[in-house]
Amino acid sequence: MTELDRKALFPVGNQKRRDPRSGVVLGAMEAGGGVFAFRDVRWDPDPVLEANPAVRVPSPAPLVLDNGSFQLRLGWACPDPAVPGEPLLRFRALVARSRGARGGAGPETQVGNDLGSPEPLRWLLRSPFDRNVPVQMELQELLFDHGFQRLGISSQGCVDHPVVVTEAVCNPLYSRQMMSELLFECYQVPKVSYGVDSLYSFYHNKRQGWPCSGLIVSSGYQCTHILPVLDGRLDARNCKRINLGGCQAAMYLQRLLQLKYPGHFAAITLSRVEEILHEHSYVAEDYKEEMQKWRSPEYYENNVHKMQLPFSNKLLGSTLTSEEKQERRQQQLRRLQELNARQREEKLQLDQERLDRLLYVQELLEDGQMDQFHKALVELNMDSAEELQSYIHKLNLAIEQTKQKILQAEISVEVDVVDSKPEIPDLDPLGSEQSMEDLESVNEFESLFPEEQSEVEKPVTTVQPVFNLAEYHQLFIGTERIRVPEILFQPSLIGEEQAGIAECMQFVLDRYPKEQQEKLVQNVFLTGGNVMYPGIKARIHKELLEMRPFQSLFQVHLASNPVLDAWYGAREWALEYMNREEGWITRKDYEEKGGEYLKEHCTSNVYVPIRLPKQVPRTTEAAASIKAPGTATNQASEQG
Repeated sequence: MTELDRKALFPVGNQKRRDPRSGVVLGAMEAGGGVFAFRDVRWDPDPVLEANPAVRVPSPAPLVLDNGSFQLRLGWACPDPAVPGEPLLRFRALVARSRGARGGAGPETQVGNDLGSPEPLRWLLRSPFDRNVPVQMELQELLFDHGFQRLGISSQGCVDHPVVVTEAVCNPLYSRQMMSELLFECYQVPKVSYGVDSLYSFYHNKRQGWPCSGLIVSSGYQCTHILPVLDGRLDARNCKRINLGGCQAAMYLQRLLQLKYPGHFAAITLSRVEEILHEHSYVAEDYKEEMQKWRSPEYYENNVHKMQLPFSNKLLGSTLTSEEKQERRQQQLRRLQELNARQREEKLQLDQERLDRLLYVQELLEDGQMDQFHKALVELNMDSAEELQSYIHKLNLAIEQTKQKILQAEISVEVDVVDSKPEIPDLDPLGSEQSMEDLESVNEFESLFPEEQSEVEKPVTTVQPVFNLAEYHQLFIGTERIRVPEILFQPSLIGEEQAGIAECMQFVLDRYPKEQQEKLVQNVFLTGGNVMYPGIKARIHKELLEMRPFQSLFQVHLASNPVLDAWYGAREWALEYMNREEGWITRKDYEEKGGEYLKEHCTSNVYVPIRLPKQVPRTTEAAASIKAPGTATNQASEQG
């Protein structure tokens, strides 16, 4: 791949990007000012296609099924130009079944893109894959039914088309046995062929002059594989697997962002994290050097990506015009004035009742009723007549001040909204229903002084900070852009005790002599949806340069379409071997040799049959237990 092709496939900045999983070209969603908006695109339901007569004439065309742990891709291998040479259906390998749902696809079961969005049903999602091996055949059957029905094939009766299915390298025999049983017994297919997805991609990208040997680095949704190919055939003994892929990277990025932004914990969903991972992450050629660059504030400002989370614009008031804002201020001011007037009236009434009570006690003193007067003073918690006169004086001043405020409020009908400031309501330290017997001390009653009231009523000018709600809902993606893809080369970043891609490549190469090593490194081939990070080809080249001897030659190639090349390669193989017996497992082979049986071909796994120990018949065991004459046992019996 040329540098121009690489830039077209992996653009940098705000240009169009390609989804690493689906291969769809995506438009940049920059909201302005270096801020990217989440698309939150809902999945479109898969269309129901009509059966194409060309796939039946003159013979049933093979059905190509790329059974990936992230996405299933289905299409036809038909030489007729009327049939598209690309996958007709692509949907996620997910099934959502509500609790209590019985087996089978019912209204309570949603499959693939019919989910619309996985987030509301995240806790119900199930996948038939464990790592990259299908183990839940009940869920796998639901996925097959979903695909066959939308291709126009009736899966209720039989699928009378040859089927080409991709599988993982070194696929367990039990998994292949269950898959063959599903295809032959449930769908009645005439014949099946199994092949490794990364090998299909390898041979699809094989150009003129490419050697037949190579080292394949296949990184998918759940696993990464290192596959050596010598002289056109897979060397299964030296294949290595790393249990890391796009799924683990997405979960790692989600944990990082949720710890960084705990206030937006629920908004950082796995779908949004996958969007960040697919469109904003890249692989650093030198990780330590790149991390040093991020320490610079200038570099951080120029390379950080701001992701805008959704929020309500109504909180900002940006949708209101100036006239509407002015009217809202006037309404608020009127409500505040009504509240102040009501509180003043209540306070005036309460103070008047207190004053009347105190004047009644004063009249007892003037009338000479000293016993009742002293009893009333004790109830009021007062010591002398002078203290009583002081309270009466304070209450008179407070009542007069409240009356003046009410009069001023009635006079000033029109108020300037800009210059006027809301008056602080008068708060009474005594409850409205508190009786005269519960009067408090003089210090608590000092708020009724007019000079104290004037100090309280002075407006306090405070500068309100400008708060941008949009910035509060932004995620700053800085070093996370390189930290997350780095787990492919350093699994210890997430606590995995595994070797990275570079160490596994070195381990595989060390198992061969130098001549074969030279063959393998001449064609290091990268494929799979998880190798679409910008910079991964340069990183692999740098790792090989460090591990290979001085002045040794090697080449690194990237698949033209790492996501779909496995399907294209399976289609090319099906067209070439359509009328041959090589690579096809017929129903007769299945019944005679078992479901784990595999016919090898250039892109298949290596078949290792199950070797069961032979059981020795009982008669033979009994005869063998009898010792021949002259043995130690017989001699001992004879002597006895």
